[in-house]
Amino acid sequence: MTKNLQQQIQEFYDASSGLWEEIWGEHMHHGYYGRTGNYKMDRRQAQIDLIEELLLWAGFKDADNKPQNIIDVGCGIGGSTLYLAQKFGSKATGISLSPVQVSRATARTKSAGLENQVQFQVADALEMPFADHSFDLVWSLESGEHMPDKTKFLQECYRVLQPGGKLILATWCHRETTSLAGELTAEEVKHLQEIYRVYCLPYVISLSEYRAIALECGFQNLRADDWSMAVAPFWDVVIDSAFTPQAVVGLIKAGWQTIEAALSLNLMSQGYNRGLIRFGLICATK
Repeated sequence: MTKNLQQQIQEFYDASSGLWEEIWGEHMHHGYYGRTGNYKMDRRQAQIDLIEELLLWAGFKDADNKPQNIIDVGCGIGGSTLYLAQKFGSKATGISLSPVQVSRATARTKSAGLENQVQFQVADALEMPFADHSFDLVWSLESGEHMPDKTKFLQECYRVLQPGGKLILATWCHRETTSLAGELTAEEVKHLQEIYRVYCLPYVISLSEYRAIALECGFQNLRADDWSMAVAPFWDVVIDSAFTPQAVVGLIKAGWQTIEAALSLNLMSQGYNRGLIRFGLICATK
């Protein structure tokens, strides 16, 4: 990962993660609002439901096939990592570029009494500091969009996965360009570039491009799906809660970059509404 981008991502999450946890909780990802996005529910429950729905979709339906050793790539403050470790009674490791996130995730692990089961470390997902075949589940929930080399990212996921192990990837994508809508328009490209700038993303690709890369890396039994409708309401919920007195005070303390990200939440909401932003899923085995 290029140093400049790596530093941008680190600084963004160092500054914003504390506020996110204070206002929105430990899960730094979308929520699930039913397949067509019409469920009305608490936002935090929707985020837990997303984890559970992903596990069901990926085939973790009973205790017989539960993972034993999980890597959470782009772990935030450990929301998913701890949830999965507690659910399955498994070992889990989370990595992030943000020392602030890793420190907070480690503190939360100690509070939960899971120090012997769960660990966190600062690491680059494009050069993971783990031996080949280390994990039987690679979990990546909304981190792929930050990767400047999507092929290298999936190659690393494949490398650290045990034979027979499973990848669950959920990531921001742009719409397909092979349909009647054609290539991205100049206006769509401009919209995406604003999202990239605000949220420290190098670029996003379509779900079909992710599928092709995963297959080239050697993944098998691949399934892909688009859950854009199911998660799109999340952004409107976040916008509604972003400008309460508590949130405004927190934004001021967090600094301009976090303020700009909050002011730009509508970029994602509008992106979903126009069909430009998509929420893509990949599940595959090694």
